[in-house]
Amino acid sequence: MTTERRAPLDRGRVADTALKLLNEVGLEGLTLRAIAKELDVKAPALYWHFKDKQALLDEMATEMLRRMAAEFTDRADVPPQEWRTAFFRMMSGLREHLLRYRDGAKVYAGTRFTDMSYAEPMEASLRLLTQAGFTPAAAARAWFTAYSYTIGYVIEEQSMGPDPATGTGGYDLQARAERLAGQPLAAQAGHEMFQRRDEGFAAGLHAVIAGIEATLRSDPAAK
Repeated sequence: MTTERRAPLDRGRVADTALKLLNEVGLEGLTLRAIAKELDVKAPALYWHFKDKQALLDEMATEMLRRMAAEFTDRADVPPQEWRTAFFRMMSGLREHLLRYRDGAKVYAGTRFTDMSYAEPMEASLRLLTQAGFTPAAAARAWFTAYSYTIGYVIEEQSMGPDPATGTGGYDLQARAERLAGQPLAAQAGHEMFQRRDEGFAAGLHAVIAGIEATLRSDPAAK
């Protein structure tokens, strides 16, 4: 008879297990029943900690943020004149973290964080921008614009890319080009939009930051 004791079931253990299982089954396959099976408990036991799947997704997104929060804060700790590079690195870091989880951006988008883990990274980002010459309102708009671009880009690349579990699937550019034979510019655009995703993200983010600077930054002396 074994005397080994299992770790107590709590919100952290459930969220950690759910994140690991997410990489195997994706968001559609992530059910409370599947998580309970992975934890070797009955599904009703999870309802003591999460009232429904959305509540669990909120905790999963919060745990993802906890794991990246310190890195974000560190990247914002630079002289004001380096704000473009720091801002670029912060959003690139967000993308890198989301890509570590299958459907990570879908889990992260639209959730409500369950604690204050988001506060210091956001404060550091806004402080970086205000010190670089943005008003508080413009800094908020700048941050949310770049953040939304990053989340949206990762949702698209994870949705269009190959299945992480099998390496199969993904967008068939040849078939797309054949369907768009009568629209050559649209056909050609697919190679730019759906290949070299790292370069595509970087190019888009640089464009977003340039637009933010041109339209939202208020202090000419800081340029």
